[in-house]
Amino acid sequence: QVQLVESGGGLVQAGGSLRLSCAASGRTFSTYVMGWFRQAPGKEREFVAAVSRDGFTTNHADSVKGRFTISRDNAKNMVYLRMNSLKPEDTAVYYCAACSGAYYSYLREDMYDAWGQGTQVTVSS
Repeated sequence: QVQLVESGGGLVQAGGSLRLSCAASGRTFSTYVMGWFRQAPGKEREFVAAVSRDGFTTNHADSVKGRFTISRDNAKNMVYLRMNSLKPEDTAVYYCAACSGAYYSYLREDMYDAWGQGTQVTVSS
């Protein structure tokens, strides 16, 4: 099973940018749909973005559309989340996740087989 490690979180002012990275172990990375989720204090975890196995299809939550971009590099076993125009409401722990099921399952947390430990993103106003 793939193992995931996120990095790139931190403290940033509103309007700033960050790029989150997720490193995956194993030689089967390209067989997984990859997703990013986030959980803010006192709230449930929510979907942020997903990318298909070949990287050509992506989906983003309405709350981040136009500001965040998910991408992957199968040669490096990496998935990224570029976050621009950050807002205080983007403050959360961000999780990388891997799904071995069909791409259309990307919204369902229960379809993801592996999760990273999370990285904190804090946006100050």
